[in-house]
Amino acid sequence: MQKSDSQLQRDVLDELKWDPRVNHAQIGVTAKDGVVTLNGFVPTYAEKSAAEKAACRVMGVNALAEEIEVRFASDPKTSDAEIAQRILDIFAWDVTIPDQKLSVKVEHGWVTLTGSVDWHFQREAARKAAGKIGGVKGISNLVEVKPRPSPEEVRERILAAFKRSSEVDASSINVAIEGNTVRLGGKVRAWNERQVAERAAWSAPGVTNVVDNIILA
Repeated sequence: MQKSDSQLQRDVLDELKWDPRVNHAQIGVTAKDGVVTLNGFVPTYAEKSAAEKAACRVMGVNALAEEIEVRFASDPKTSDAEIAQRILDIFAWDVTIPDQKLSVKVEHGWVTLTGSVDWHFQREAARKAAGKIGGVKGISNLVEVKPRPSPEEVRERILAAFKRSSEVDASSINVAIEGNTVRLGGKVRAWNERQVAERAAWSAPGVTNVVDNIILA
């Protein structure tokens, strides 16, 4: 049964009151045909995000128009450069965020994140970390999740690297992929060939471990 506009408005207001992360007194709610509009002012981007999530949890909300503004009572003059540096600092401390692959731009408190990561959780971790910084009014998360190559693609890339090398006889080396581990086998004529083969394996995307079972013949 479809809720009336007034019932949906009351339900969203109740959900905002229920969420301890939200100061509901500063937020207004209107509802029209399943579309809920939030407006008002909050002191942090984190609270703005919490209000949005609370509204979306309510049954009957088909769309959300979010017009909440972030206003900072304690630190209204935080510069864009300071915000950017704080975000970079928190990225550096968070082991789940590959900070060297990301770029941060801040304009009038609005953060734009760019770059590429291997996993979706890394993209989300960067967005959540940026949202914790005081002075952030909004975030455009343009970070891309780079498709990971299949085990067969990794194997083919390693073999191609062997074939390009003048120091390795590619036909004498076996390559097997197990998850993120590369296992090398076969025979080589000299120790330096084995080292070259190892370096080629480590250079393949996604490799976190190399097991070298190559023997000298």
